[in-house]
Amino acid sequence: MNSRIPEIDRALQLKPLLQNKWNFEDKRDALQKKFLFENFQQAWVFMSQVATKADAMDHHPEWSNVYNKVDITLTTHDCNGISLKDVELANFIDNAANLVFKEEKAQV
Repeated sequence: MNSRIPEIDRALQLKPLLQNKWNFEDKRDALQKKFLFENFQQAWVFMSQVATKADAMDHHPEWSNVYNKVDITLTTHDCNGISLKDVELANFIDNAANLVFKEEKAQV
């Protein structure tokens, strides 16, 4: 079972994500971020990369996709809050988005 990030470590773990446009949802103890790609294909490539990583981690995001928009929420249901798995996946997601943007010369 995963455990929530202890209060003493939360600021250290979450600060870089919040600085990188992740939003903290206090009500759910979750991280949320919206991505806007050039087109559907770019969004799909991104989502495929994230899906592969999430499957390997056995940690799946809540997300939705409409054409070029991808909305992602990360929280760990086992502990009803943000765990280190969420932080790891959020960092991977940011890196995957940056790679897609670089490859396609898109902008956030």
